[in-house]
Amino acid sequence: MKLLNIAMGIFLATGLLSTTVAETRITYKSAKSTSSYYQMAVEIAEAMKKGSGGNMIVTVEESQGSVQNVMEAIGRTNNYVFTTPPVLIKLARSGSAMFKDKSNPRFDAVKALFPIPSLTMHFVMSKASGVNSFADMEGKTILLGKGSFGAKEGAKYLKLFGLEGKVKLAEVELSNAVPALKNGQIDGFVTAGSFPAPNVIEAAASAGANVISLNDDQVKMSKRTRLIIPAGTYAGQDEDIITTSLPVVAFTTTDMDDDTAYMLTKTYWENKNALGEAAKWWDGVSLAMLNNILTDIHPGAKRYYQEVGAKLEAHH
Repeated sequence: MKLLNIAMGIFLATGLLSTTVAETRITYKSAKSTSSYYQMAVEIAEAMKKGSGGNMIVTVEESQGSVQNVMEAIGRTNNYVFTTPPVLIKLARSGSAMFKDKSNPRFDAVKALFPIPSLTMHFVMSKASGVNSFADMEGKTILLGKGSFGAKEGAKYLKLFGLEGKVKLAEVELSNAVPALKNGQIDGFVTAGSFPAPNVIEAAASAGANVISLNDDQVKMSKRTRLIIPAGTYAGQDEDIITTSLPVVAFTTTDMDDDTAYMLTKTYWENKNALGEAAKWWDGVSLAMLNNILTDIHPGAKRYYQEVGAKLEAHH
């Protein structure tokens, strides 16, 4: 017995006896595969795997949009992570707007993890259209897409700016926006991807498209946050673009244990600089954006924020 104890001590001291760390598997529900948010999800998945030494495996799932992501929280179990503007969680919990008659106690189990780049409105017009302002859009063919935040927000802006019924709405999928723009099928499209948005990069580079700026009154009418897309973000863009944004946050549910939420949040923030080196949209994310989270934060994520001295609100 004594020899066995000595042998065990040698094994432990030399590291020959080790425990195997089990992989933590996480499902990350994102957005349409052609969107900037899907690309971000892929980048997060890669960062999580690298940052955790392969212990966290994130599988990215395509989605039709934020409302679907929130609704799926009802039936999803285990480590389900999804992205949505924080206001949708409040609406879901109160059974309001698009969640009318869809109330479910599972919405109370939804908890925030961390902010990601904000939704940024882009009104993209072809060079051939000659459109340089919203007033110029009258009589033009615009693609809004269907069901997404960008489509709904775009329709809202057209109404606010007096263009409802004065533009032709194209029956084309947003995934086909750039080809449709290049062949003249449409004059412009609306997308809400965080900048620089892949489909806008392609449209600007291959079709000479430009993004329309909002004036101060239009920003105020939108009741969204004013955002500047710096000059040079897109090909041929010589001046800053004034537009609007809406915060987006990664959420999970109480099915995720505290340690997993802690490690997920810690790994995200510790790898954010590396994410920014690969894609510029990550540079705009900071701990100050925690104040955009309108509901409670997962206890595991909260533990990380308390460790780093981040400012939290009372409702967090």
